[in-house]
Amino acid sequence: MPNALSAKLLSKIEARTATVGIIGLGYVGLPLAIEFAKAGFPVIGFDLDEKKVKNVNAGKGYIKHIPSAAVQEITSRKQCRATNDFAELKNADCVIICVPTPLTAHREPDMTYIVSTTTTIAKYLRKGQLIVLESTTYPGTTREVVQPPLEAKGLKAGTDFFLAFSPEREDPGNPNFSTHTIPKVVGGLSRDCLQLACKLYDAVVVGTIPVSSPDAAEATKLLENIFRSVNIALVNELKIVFERMGINIWEVIEAAKSKPFGYMPFYPGPGLGGHCIPIDPFYLTWRAREFEIPTRFIELAGEINTSMPEFVVDKTQNALNDCCKSLKGSKILLMGVAYKKNVDDMRESPSLRLIELLRHHGALVEYHDPFVPVLPATRKYKYKMKSVPLTRASVAKYDAVLIATDHTDVDYQMLGEAAKLIIDTRNAMKNCRKAKAKIVRA
Repeated sequence: MPNALSAKLLSKIEARTATVGIIGLGYVGLPLAIEFAKAGFPVIGFDLDEKKVKNVNAGKGYIKHIPSAAVQEITSRKQCRATNDFAELKNADCVIICVPTPLTAHREPDMTYIVSTTTTIAKYLRKGQLIVLESTTYPGTTREVVQPPLEAKGLKAGTDFFLAFSPEREDPGNPNFSTHTIPKVVGGLSRDCLQLACKLYDAVVVGTIPVSSPDAAEATKLLENIFRSVNIALVNELKIVFERMGINIWEVIEAAKSKPFGYMPFYPGPGLGGHCIPIDPFYLTWRAREFEIPTRFIELAGEINTSMPEFVVDKTQNALNDCCKSLKGSKILLMGVAYKKNVDDMRESPSLRLIELLRHHGALVEYHDPFVPVLPATRKYKYKMKSVPLTRASVAKYDAVLIATDHTDVDYQMLGEAAKLIIDTRNAMKNCRKAKAKIVRA
């Protein structure tokens, strides 16, 4: 039987009168806030970024695939508001943590954001609250990193307050799936914790998948992304092997896709981007070392994927050599700096590494990206660059065009007719039958 605090919160969730606090209004937190507000829950969004707070309260969108109309809808009804005053956490019945979990320079988990957020929540924690961590992390984080600070003042998880882990499953820009249509895996610290978290998410997603513990939920997210990392590494390696054999990897993948069972297509590229696939596998390799278990397969995949920018630059250099030019001093137009097509998401984009390597070899690099007008500063890179216009005349001025991101809003036919040399890492030129440029797959 649920205790009195659990029963009270369960009743509020079912009536949709429970106030939901969401910490972090980025690619995960903002869509989640919109869904809870649309479902009728009062929502408070928390973020240290004053600009995000002001935009939400003004009903303005700031993420490409989330229209302002969606933000306007929930703020105009007074269903959602944003703040950077974390003292208001005491007014939330359910608190969902959606903060970044990057890697350090040594590829170890950087738990700074989770630790600081948990410490802040602990200041305002009260009996009867539900705390859910969504940030991707290694198995054991909820119990070992989040739970102790929350219990430091004497409240007990599972009895006085409730704790769960439910990994985010966002895929920015995917037209087929949204926050609402993607099932949520949920692991609770106790039976009451699991019941409350499932009931909360059941109100806004198509369904929840309960698992036995937060650790199992944490491991589920890592499995999902390690699966992708390993298979992408496989096709990246095969790309190199097949190229030596004179075989087009893209043609092979398309043919293999015709098999209706036992095969799932993955595609090569210039490197991995986004907040998940380049990072999450290393959370498990780090954790596995504590148990003295090697993760050779995962680490090898990481090595292959992180080496792809070097492969692309080598291909660019060789292609220029074939045109009697050196990479040093050549003008290179980088097509796309977002980590994948049709989004403005720059997290871990391989284009940033490509710029670094090309500049290191003496190339003069500019970029065009319809979704990223100005290159934002990141933890590692502080480029001061702006997207350049894309015209026949401007394209003709470059010694090579390097396609790193295959945005749909690009005239690839024009690119093929105006460019001298194209290095294509995304098979974007596959339908350009009348291209005059020399096209090199990389």
